[in-house]
Amino acid sequence: MRELDYGEVRMTEHRGHDDLLSAGLGLAGLAGLPSPFANPLDPAPGELRRRAIQTSWKGIADLGPLGGYGSVYGAVPDVPGREYQAFARIPGARSPHRVLLQLPDGFDRQKRCLVVTASSGSRGIYGAIALAGAWGLPHGCAVAYTDKGTGAGYFDYADDSGVALDGRRAKRGEAELEFQPPPAAPGAGIAVKHAHSGDNPEGDWGRHVIQAAQFGLAMLDRAFPAEAPFTPQNTKIIAAGISNGGGAVLQAAGLDQEHFFAGVVALEPNVHVPGRGRALYDYATEAAIWLPCALSAEDFAAVPLARGPRGVPLPAWLIRCASLRAQGKLGGNTLPAQAAQARQYLHVRGWTDEAMHTAASTTAFDLWRVIAAGYASAYLRRGAADMPCGFRYAAIGPAGQPGAADPATRASWWADGSGIPPGNGIGLFGGMNVSADPTLIGSECLRGLWTGDNHESQMLHAAVAATAARLPRRDLPLWVLHGAGDGLLPTAFSSEPYVAWLRDEGRHPIYWKVPHAQHFDAFLVLPGFGEHYVPLLPYGYAALDRLWAHLYEGAAWPLDAPTPAARPRGAGPLERTTLGL
Repeated sequence: MRELDYGEVRMTEHRGHDDLLSAGLGLAGLAGLPSPFANPLDPAPGELRRRAIQTSWKGIADLGPLGGYGSVYGAVPDVPGREYQAFARIPGARSPHRVLLQLPDGFDRQKRCLVVTASSGSRGIYGAIALAGAWGLPHGCAVAYTDKGTGAGYFDYADDSGVALDGRRAKRGEAELEFQPPPAAPGAGIAVKHAHSGDNPEGDWGRHVIQAAQFGLAMLDRAFPAEAPFTPQNTKIIAAGISNGGGAVLQAAGLDQEHFFAGVVALEPNVHVPGRGRALYDYATEAAIWLPCALSAEDFAAVPLARGPRGVPLPAWLIRCASLRAQGKLGGNTLPAQAAQARQYLHVRGWTDEAMHTAASTTAFDLWRVIAAGYASAYLRRGAADMPCGFRYAAIGPAGQPGAADPATRASWWADGSGIPPGNGIGLFGGMNVSADPTLIGSECLRGLWTGDNHESQMLHAAVAATAARLPRRDLPLWVLHGAGDGLLPTAFSSEPYVAWLRDEGRHPIYWKVPHAQHFDAFLVLPGFGEHYVPLLPYGYAALDRLWAHLYEGAAWPLDAPTPAARPRGAGPLERTTLGL
């Protein structure tokens, strides 16, 4: 393993009315209103941290009154301790990734456990706290995090400011920034690390995870010098991640040929295996074009978010059917016929009705186009002013047009942002025309980058190829869990081909395809949505419990484990029997 490259380390202590797991909010506070700032124009670092932790919890876990968190599964105990934070660099990278170690006062020096994780989605450093922190800290483990080159360290060219190590805004040259793009005119808009770093960070997610673990070991050496060194040989390192973070830990597993990791647990991973399944960019650009029409089929009439308030498909979805018909991609002179053909087209491409059911939420929120625009920019290593297909990020001004950022909103970006706009006062602009179906032109341009064969398409395919997972070592305990109804990262495109590949190569991963689970536990609080599903987090905790029993209690690692027979939650509160655990 290469030597870790990091600069200044910021150490903070969190006790009393503060702690590591909830920043002192507790479960009720995490689920409540956004944690306030005394001065919204200049929030203190501790206030930003508290809000970032709260935002990350709400983005991953179902904290609603019916969801069962804290009563049926999971807990948010008070965990006092210290945090160590720094910017680390992959050799050759233009931009750093943020790394963090949470070291509980109750760290078990005999067991010497280190959990390492990567943020989900494009979130910031606390983006996996509801999985890795919630499980690891109460077990007496230290927990190391990486934002894996993503996060909400947005850079605003209007005032030439970004985010410093403590989360506060700082101008170029005043402090080392989480992300500092090349200089540009004030009108260049907002630069986002995931999309505009010039590094294709996804290709290095596995290295980010390994560096975060190395940082964790180094900080344990610093905290306990009499017991140093902490190494993979005397400290058990457990890698756990969810969504993009799940893909990151699987990438890291493929880089580990030196028994660096003691075990890996990946939930709903965005994992790519060449020649098997499909890459996210491929099916996201396809979904942006075809799903609006397909979901207009009568078969999806009762699907949450697939219909407007009057029970009819969204007007934009009906227009999409007409657009595809006008292009000759669909036949039929009626909406039902066109929607049925679009649905059949996606079936042939590997989509299942179960995946399309929950993809209705992703489609209704326009996430496919948002994902594709950001990822295309990352893959092609573009900057804020030259994103592919005419897209750009800018602060939302009067009448919804590009304008200047509200200072208070900008001050909270690091705590509130998801890592890929729109949101928090930032819009995705461009990639549209003046027509009845204004977003189609941009979506088709993004799709063309995948289906074309010009230089840009070749660059994009090469960048996606660089994200492929490698084969993990034979004796690595590895558990993959995925919701059967995942509509953002369908199992048929991601975890299933990955697990099949491992088994073909003589590995023995455990795989749970959990019935009635989907991608976003946080969506289960939405009316009409949660009663159809169960959360995925409790199954991740259960897998980590089994790994703990194997590593520390002498339990045999199973060659397989039956998938729990989960049932939909129903209209009432979640019950333990519903989970099938």
